[in-house]
Formats: sequence, structure tokens, C-alpha cells
Amino acid sequence: MIENFLVWAWKNIQKLLLWTSWIIVTVVLTFYFTNSLTGEDKSTFLPAETTHGHYQIELVCDACHTTTFDGVKQEACLECHAKELELGDDSHPPSKFNDPRNASLLQVIDAQKCITCHVEHRPDMTRKIGVTLPPDYCVYCHEDVAEDRPTHEGMPFDTCRGACHNYHDNTALYEDFLTKNLHHPDTFGQPVTIGRNFLEIYQSKPKYPIKHLTMTEHDAPENVDLEAGMDWAETSHAKAGVNCMGCHGVEEYGTWVDKPSHKACEDCHEHEVGGFLTGRHGMRLAENLSPMTTDMARLPMKKEVHKALTCVACHQAHDFSTEPRHTAVDACLGCHADDHSRAYKASSHFRLWNEELRGQMPKGSGVSCATCHLPREVVLEKGVKRTVVQHNQNLNLRPAQKMIRTVCMNCHGLGFSMDALADEELMRNNFSERPSKHIESLEMAESRIKKKPASQTMDSQKPEPVSQTMDSPENGESVATVSDTFGHPISPQPKKVEIPVTQEPESVEKATIQKIQVPVVQMLDKTKLVEKSKIPVSPEQETPVNSLGHPSTIMEELIDILGEIVDKTENSMAVEK
Repeated sequence: MIENFLVWAWKNIQKLLLWTSWIIVTVVLTFYFTNSLTGEDKSTFLPAETTHGHYQIELVCDACHTTTFDGVKQEACLECHAKELELGDDSHPPSKFNDPRNASLLQVIDAQKCITCHVEHRPDMTRKIGVTLPPDYCVYCHEDVAEDRPTHEGMPFDTCRGACHNYHDNTALYEDFLTKNLHHPDTFGQPVTIGRNFLEIYQSKPKYPIKHLTMTEHDAPENVDLEAGMDWAETSHAKAGVNCMGCHGVEEYGTWVDKPSHKACEDCHEHEVGGFLTGRHGMRLAENLSPMTTDMARLPMKKEVHKALTCVACHQAHDFSTEPRHTAVDACLGCHADDHSRAYKASSHFRLWNEELRGQMPKGSGVSCATCHLPREVVLEKGVKRTVVQHNQNLNLRPAQKMIRTVCMNCHGLGFSMDALADEELMRNNFSERPSKHIESLEMAESRIKKKPASQTMDSQKPEPVSQTMDSPENGESVATVSDTFGHPISPQPKKVEIPVTQEPESVEKATIQKIQVPVVQMLDKTKLVEKSKIPVSPEQETPVNSLGHPSTIMEELIDILGEIVDKTENSMAVEK
């Protein structure tokens, strides 16, 4: 029996080897791919390189993709970016394209979904900010822009974005803002960065009794080596009564943790930690991955530095210093080696910073790395204004024009700021000289105001209406923002604005319903429409315009007339009764 098997095996040796090899390879590959799918390293399944914004979390596939591989979830984009879009007052929200009046635009480009413009794993077609559309994509919807804005005549559509317009956050570049800031000087008088008031807020509702603690009052377990924590005694934590367990015992409910994570900091500093987890420094931690390290970075970093980016990477453990020189400059330059960072110490910004530290300039007048990239923000917390530091250092970088309102205009005029941020070489050398480029947006906005027809402005030439008065920006009061059908703000005039308010008639003459039953077909005559609906007509064109100076559609006019008919009918019925 054995002899027969050996003879058969010898004759079929090639087949046996082939089948054995196939089984071994199948088992190995099955184990490999299963381990890749369930483990942390899923790089095998990456179809291509990801963008700068997502490469840190590219191995967390389900952060963006559905578990059934049906594609990218729209909700996944909004989980990370919805708040940023809200803060920037998104100028192209999905609701604009959901509006039936704009349905025709969806036939050209489906702008309701993020992945229409941002497709991952396409490095050959990816441009700045992860956009994968052609650079002239604005033409899809704004081909006739020169009809409304003659200053744009002949401009190529691949020059819209950036220095002049931004798709989502246009808060520093839209016309209303430009016209309010036309003639600023390049630099304002003596700008000062607003100071933090965390201690004041904390003292109003402290977590621990406010008392300057000493090392003899520590509450660490007996087996803990206190030598490493000697710096704590002179810190703001010890002065505010925050003992050892205040940081080492909050993550696991009273259990000592040798090296607390950002979760311990979040117990008191939720705003700062929230921003940190949203930005490039902490986004891996937000996905429960290991911390970002300088070795992973795509930006140039100092090769000799191998640092994990946690809270203590910038705020030393136990010291947790917010001392300006270290946290605002040295911590940044200790890692970053790009041209912009390396040029900082030769810039006028660094000179001002040094003068402040030496006491030659007022506190807050210097410009550090953190001044621009970790700007101060005032938030309303339980009815109290609190100044916090925005730790999402990328929030105002993509695009750079987002920095204008929150940072640049604290010191510089709008025109100078726009020119500076449009000059890429100037940004590379850290603004060491004057801008070499000029953006004409302010001049265009000013000329547009001067050339506006009288019918498109709300001024005293119109008949005196019953009105409500809004204070202009010069009076320091808030101004109600009026938007057109596309969501763009309509520029208020720099004076008292008269907004017509419909006034109900004090008395109505007795009339019958038959007297106001006018056939709708008769109303579609343009002349009668204008006359009956009392819509002002521009002297330069026959097209009727509404009270805000915008061309009225036939539907708008018809609705106004029908509303007038209904009002008269109701009044007549009331009189008859």
C-alpha cells in the first residue's frame, strides 16, 4: 500500500508541489490581508497618495468611507468641517443649490456634495486645498459675471480664487466688507494683542479651592517620585489650587496616570484642546491614533528633532508654561524648518517681538509665531466674554485670506493685507519687505458704488416711506445684513438706511368683490404690472426692480399683485359685514 502511494506521488510530484504551494500562498495572503484590514496599518489598500489635509488619518478608512465600501459619506466631511464652514459663513452652502430657483446650476455641477470638488487619492489632479476641479471651475455658474461687473471683463476664470474670491469663506473679500474698509493706512497706530482672561473666568467658578499650594501639600500617591514634578510648585496650577491629582487623576476617575494625555487638559481647557484636535497637530489623536510626530510631516522639519505632538510638546510637563518666548516662538522654531519659519528672525515682526520682551514696547505689541497662527479669540461662555487661544493652527491658513480679519487687520489696513497675502514670495520670506503685488478689489468695489444706478441704491431720492432706522457701522451698532437670492450680502450705504415698511390703510372705502376681480392675464402686461404692484423702475432700464434695487422676476410681481388682491378682498368683506 505504501509502495503504491510512493509510486503515485513520484509520478505526480509536480502536481503535488503546485497544489501545496497554492495552499501555502493562499493561507499567507489570507492572513496578511485580514491582518491589514483589522490592524492599524492599512497602507496596502491605499489606491494612491492622499492630500496634505488627510494624509495623517489616511489609514483610518472608515473615518471617510462607509463600512460597506459604498463611497465617501457626506456626513464624514461635515463631522470635521461643518463648524469651520459655519464660522466662515459659507458662501456656497448646499442650501443654495437645494433652492429650486437654482436647480439649473446642478445640471452643470452638483455642488451639494463635498466630493464633487474634493476627491481623494487623485494626486495627479489635486491642487491647493484638495480641490480636484479644473482651476477655472467658477465659469460653470458665473460665465456672465461681466454683465453685472464690467470690471471683470476679460479676466480669465482661473484667477478668481485666492486673492480675490474664496469659494467657502469669503468673509474678508466680499463687496460689502471691501466698501467699509476702502482707505485704510498700511499700518495702524499702536496695535496690541488682546490679553487672555482664563484666570479671571476660572476664579468665578473654580474646580478646586483657590489656594497657592506647596510641595508639602501634594496629593500624589506615596510610591510616586516627586522629583520630576518640582517645577509644579511655582506654576499657575499650584497658585490656583490645582494639585497633582487634578491632572494625573482625571482620566480614570481617581486612578493615578503617570503621563496624562490631552484628555486631562480638556477638563479645564476644552476650547484649546478642541482646536488642537481639529488642527494638524492633534488630528491623529482625535481618531484615536498615536500622536503626530515630526518624522511623519510633509512640511520641512528639523531632522534632529523626533517629537510627538501632544500638549506637553509645547507646554512642558509640570511647568506648563505659557511664557511667551518659549510657547509663542521657540516651541515652533524647534521643529519647523520651512522657509517662512527660518526667515522669521530676520523679519520686522521678530524685531517688534524682541522689543516687547525687553520692555521697550507695550505688552501685546510684538508679533510672534503664535500671534498669527494661534490667534486670540473672544467667545461668549455662559454670558461672560472669554479670551481664548485658537489652537487649530490651520484654521486661518487655507486659504491664507482667512487670516485677514482675525489677524492681519489687527495691525494693518485691508488693502495692505490683501496685497501681502497675494505675494507668495513675500510670505515665503516672512514679510521682510513691502508687497510687490497689488490686488485691485478695493478700487473695483469703490468704482462699482460710484456707478450704481439710482434705482439700485436706497437713498433720499426715493419717496419718503414709513421707515425703521438702522445705525451705520460708524455708530458702533450692529447692522442687519440683507442678502439677495444667492445669499450674497447687499452693501448698506454708509449712512442712515431707510427701509420701506408697508403701512396698513386707516380706512377702506366700501367696495364689492366684483370691482377687484381683475383677470390675471391682464396683469401680465409689463406696464400694468409695474403700475399695479408699485415696483420702482430704473430710469436706465425698463426692467422693474424691487425695493432693494434688484431686478424683479415676473413671479415676484405676480405674487405681490395677488397679495394685494387678497388684501383688498378681505378689507371689502370686512366693510360689508
